Amino acid sequence: MNKVLLNLLILLLFTSCLKSRETSAPNNDKRDYAVKLDTLNLFDSARNRKIPIAIFSPKSDNQITNQQVIIYSHGYGQNRYRSYLSHSSLTNFLASKGYFVISIQHENPTDSLIPTGGIPKIVRRSNWERGATNILFVLNEFKKSNPSLDYNHLTIIGHSNGGDMSMLFATKYPNLLYKIISLDNRRCDFPRTSNPKIYSLRSSDQVADEGVLPTLDEQKKYGMKIIQLKNTIHNKMNDDANKKQRKEMNDYIVDFIKE
Repeated sequence: MNKVLLNLLILLLFTSCLKSRETSAPNNDKRDYAVKLDTLNLFDSARNRKIPIAIFSPKSDNQITNQQVIIYSHGYGQNRYRSYLSHSSLTNFLASKGYFVISIQHENPTDSLIPTGGIPKIVRRSNWERGATNILFVLNEFKKSNPSLDYNHLTIIGHSNGGDMSMLFATKYPNLLYKIISLDNRRCDFPRTSNPKIYSLRSSDQVADEGVLPTLDEQKKYGMKIIQLKNTIHNKMNDDANKKQRKEMNDYIVDFIKE
């Protein structure tokens, strides 16, 4: 074999290895991807409702196989537009690890505000129901438009009121989910189940309503993981967090997803 042919074979082998790494599943890929952001408006004709979304996805020359999907729901923003970008430190981080992340804008400017009085589990239920329907609609739309994504390992993440929406979604549609991660939801009860897997990060300053959190026995029975953050308050569990707080939350979350 002449030297030119040998070098060509070595080059082809090296290129093949690179492509193999490029198309590995996110859980096995140790690289950090550059991230691209796309925004678009979906429209649910059945409810005559616009649903803006942001998509955080890894830039890649080749399609990532078995790419897992994450749906993120923001905390309550009193109908402020673009709340779906309120935790971009997390959504960008997850996309950099190879995940396909969809962040939903749950509030429109014309929506009624959440009542400030009454029993939250009662007066906020319609808000959570709307959010759960938003999640279901977005999920079904992406299953049609992006059928190659891995929907068998769907994770949903929600902060505060978005976590309440996510818990309700998990209660209503457990078979659609692989994992759910709550960032300090405090009003909607955790479903007592081992399917989907349930994880939660809790703030250092807020307490959940009675009955929301599972007991220690329930956590053990259903294999849940609930972690108390010692130095992060509820209102800092988003882009307002400092660098150290962001790293702690991001590390926990990606470990939950990979577990």
